[in-house]
Amino acid sequence: MEIIIISLCAFLVAILTFFSGFGLGTILTPVFMVFFPVDLAIALTGIVHFFNNIFKLLLVGKHANKEVLLRFGIPAIIGAFIGAWLLLNISGLEPLFIYEAFGKIIEVYPVKFIISGLLIIFASLDLIPYFGKLQFGKNKLPIGGALSGFFGGLSGNQGALRSAFLIKAGLSKEAFVATAVVVSTFVDFTRLSVYATRFTQSGLVDNLPLVISATLAGIAGAYIGNKLLKKVTLKFLQGTIAIMLIIVSLALGAGLI
Repeated sequence: MEIIIISLCAFLVAILTFFSGFGLGTILTPVFMVFFPVDLAIALTGIVHFFNNIFKLLLVGKHANKEVLLRFGIPAIIGAFIGAWLLLNISGLEPLFIYEAFGKIIEVYPVKFIISGLLIIFASLDLIPYFGKLQFGKNKLPIGGALSGFFGGLSGNQGALRSAFLIKAGLSKEAFVATAVVVSTFVDFTRLSVYATRFTQSGLVDNLPLVISATLAGIAGAYIGNKLLKKVTLKFLQGTIAIMLIIVSLALGAGLI
């Protein structure tokens, strides 16, 4: 049953999140957490996310902006390594607060609460008219890369911060999607290399059929998303990302994902 549920989610989310450059890992991780321990859920999601990115790389990678890749991507890789290493070496932070909702106990952890606050700030920049035409200078890209890579390695949530910076980097919609995919692929490779030290113990081999099924479903969704990319405008892309940032940030801050 988990194969069907996770694969269906991977397919639908891959379509919906192709344009935004984030969301697949953010949404899939809590779905995996329903069936697996947290560390294994993050690792399994990372594998699906990585191979989905490889496919998207083949589809749109040629449109990536090389200057932005260097300024944003290298700090992201370094940040991802540090974050992934920290994930494997911390004994477990205590939740900031705990509350009950929908008949279950919900715990809100510091990392996700911090990400939530950052995302709300970035989403507000797109929704407030004054900031509508604001662009981040190239000197801000290394900061954004380091932040997105670090939180990606630590919690699997990298894409939202990455998109929040790149959407303001003055890129075309094709260059935005392609640059985000290239950076995401390298970040995934980095964090998976660190996670790999625990894969055997975590039971990766036992869950290969699930990983393969979810990966193929995500690839199918990405293919459809690429077909739809030609029909959207940059303005639509910016608005969609702003709304998704707010939804994801509120869910993260509330401990729902």
